Amino acid sequence: MALRSEIQGAGLGLKRELIAALMQQQDESLLKSLNFVELAPENWLQAGGKYAVELDWFAQRYPIVCHGLCLSLGGPDPLNVGFLKQVKQFLRDFEIPLYTEHLSYCSDLSNGYIYDLLPLPFTQEAVKYVAQRIRQTQEILEQRIAIENTSFYVAAPISEMDEISFINAVLTEADCDLHLDINNVYVNSVNFHFDPYRFLDQVPAKRVVYGHLAGHWQAQADLLVDTHGEAVIEPVWQLLDYAYQHLGVFPTLLERDSNIPALAEVLTEVDRIAQLQQPHLTDDAKQIPRVS
Repeated sequence: MALRSEIQGAGLGLKRELIAALMQQQDESLLKSLNFVELAPENWLQAGGKYAVELDWFAQRYPIVCHGLCLSLGGPDPLNVGFLKQVKQFLRDFEIPLYTEHLSYCSDLSNGYIYDLLPLPFTQEAVKYVAQRIRQTQEILEQRIAIENTSFYVAAPISEMDEISFINAVLTEADCDLHLDINNVYVNSVNFHFDPYRFLDQVPAKRVVYGHLAGHWQAQADLLVDTHGEAVIEPVWQLLDYAYQHLGVFPTLLERDSNIPALAEVLTEVDRIAQLQQPHLTDDAKQIPRVS
């Protein structure tokens, strides 16, 4: 089956709190910037009843990206091959060209799923371990995946390199793509005292196929929590604009997972993503092949 057209522009996470409003929206002008939607396959596999109807409705109108939650690429448990085979069929059934997952782990051998994204040690051993699991994932799915840089709050006890060096080493070793979360870059830069612009300067543009943008909660002056429950702040918008300038325009999704306001308010941030992309689309030198 041929895959859907290229994922591009600005998108929105398909949260259940927004589904009815999106399906009932009669004012097309409010949806002018919405080019694609994202869902977590764990929440939609084998959907039945009204959920199947909703999924079909969106699949007929928008390209879809799948962003996984529980693969635990860095975890000690063997990869869930049965789950990946389900994901593979789901991607084919709905012509979904892109599947991304977190560069972290969320399970252990004794307690199963932890329901949190925990950081990996930034070591050569961890690079080889997680890269092998990414390659295995790509072999099962028979397509490339993109890994997302994650936010974290306590550094792993053993590290041999900084975060961006670790990410780049994994990308090279696994030969996979990067899902660049701009808010996570900003959150980590505050929590661990590094320059987020310097971080972006070291990101390999050719690997970036997708992006996320979100709000966060400021717990303390030097502690940010990646809640996806607030509006995006100006420094994060500025960092996104810098990313487009230096890496090219990549499809970017707004995440809003809690404290969700009315649809019109959410869509104003989707509009702003699209507006930031426009000035950079005129420069052919910045156009990088994206997911197709």
